Amino acid sequence: MNTIQTEYPQDFSDYVLLDSGNAEKLEVFGGYTIIRPDPRAMWQPHLGMDVWKKADAHFIRTGPDSGNWKIRKPAPALWHFHYRDMTLSMRPTDFKHVGVFPEQTVNWDWLGNKIHGKAISVLNLFAYTGGASIAAARSGAFVTHVDSAKSTINWAHENAKLNHIGGNTIRWIEDDAYRFVQREVKRGKTYDAIIMDPPRFGRGSKGEVWKIQEDLPKLLSACKQILTPSPLFVLINAYTADISSIVLYNVLKDMMDGRGGTVTCGELMTKEKDTSRLLPQGIVGRWER
Repeated sequence: MNTIQTEYPQDFSDYVLLDSGNAEKLEVFGGYTIIRPDPRAMWQPHLGMDVWKKADAHFIRTGPDSGNWKIRKPAPALWHFHYRDMTLSMRPTDFKHVGVFPEQTVNWDWLGNKIHGKAISVLNLFAYTGGASIAAARSGAFVTHVDSAKSTINWAHENAKLNHIGGNTIRWIEDDAYRFVQREVKRGKTYDAIIMDPPRFGRGSKGEVWKIQEDLPKLLSACKQILTPSPLFVLINAYTADISSIVLYNVLKDMMDGRGGTVTCGELMTKEKDTSRLLPQGIVGRWER
């Protein structure tokens, strides 16, 4: 296996990681400054509390999966994240998220370069607000976008409109990822590439329970059956600390056994503005032909 790769975006115009520490991060999205929890930031901040106290909004945890925003200044009515030629809408949510994961721009660039004008079919599972779907569609692919939450599907559809993605370019599916793939197996449907961003724990559109350690191997086994004979890539992104990038490497090796190609794995990060410190933000595994 090759060395585990570490990757972080280096050409943002709309995002800055100002500081991190004490299990929080201080970020700026489009000129709006927020503080959010991040348990991986176990070190001390390098900026003074006078800087942190000027944040426009602060998400404060009240439980393992809950919290509230303390708003000093409301977010812009049109709060957007711009990356290269993409635009994504943002808003604070009850789960600390704002609709964009900046470190994912590394994956958007990677899959865009892989597609690069090829009219392929891409399946995006656990597709959230559509960043990867839009990046793939803008590169020439037809995308099937699957997420179990109707509100998130609506948000992703809003983002597609912001990026002038045609109605026939992305197919929107509100469904449990595993059940959808099982039905695609029965229908004989195939895809040239698969993207997925599975959570540690989740519930499907009909209350199905997802646990990554139990269900990811089953999902990958089903996905293997819906790949075309000569697929282009498989991309798995995850945020849970329960598994490592080496786990993704190994399960991808199992999934793509006999297909040739190359498997790599790594960590995605963001870099603080005025230091060399990197904040881990997720793990990634990639198979490519």
